[in-house]
Amino acid sequence: MRTRRTVLEAAAHVIGARGYRGATIAKIIQRAGVTKGAVYFHFRSKDALARAVIEEQTDPFVPPVSDSRLQDAIDFSHQVALALRSDPMLQAGTRIAVETTFTEEPLVPYQAWTDIMTAIFTDAQSNGELLPAVAPDRAAEFFVAAYLGVQLYSHAASNRADLPERVTALWRHTLPGLASPGALSRLDPQGRPRKVAG
Repeated sequence: MRTRRTVLEAAAHVIGARGYRGATIAKIIQRAGVTKGAVYFHFRSKDALARAVIEEQTDPFVPPVSDSRLQDAIDFSHQVALALRSDPMLQAGTRIAVETTFTEEPLVPYQAWTDIMTAIFTDAQSNGELLPAVAPDRAAEFFVAAYLGVQLYSHAASNRADLPERVTALWRHTLPGLASPGALSRLDPQGRPRKVAG
């Protein structure tokens, strides 16, 4: 498992820096400091390695849970925005999803993120935080697609330095179409300050 993780992290660094097409297995092996056999023991192809990066990029992220699930969604999106500036797995996952067409089997970009947001929006609906016409799954898919566009724009404009501000703007424009009037008045599009463990 340690070797698998080493290879995954090396792949994330190389793909994040060079893109999917520019990331060769040789470069990944060099970065990981393992043998070719070790890579192919865990991943049968570069395609399989890229899929693993996409599947595992959400692992470190646990959405907060509070009385306001919409605020939790906002806070979660800001947590990911901050991580996107420095997390190689997230950066590589973004490049893979944007730059690649997988041929072995269909891949739904950002499905894990969409599932997370669908669960949060479904809870928000149960809490009466969503407008009656909002379908949680469709809203989640729309938000994740919009978020992808915002972070790509931020990457091109400022190497993601302004991503938190752009995510705040995304929420300011999106919330009026999602949130019930009572919930809307209590939401902070900038996100709540994160608690520091101590």
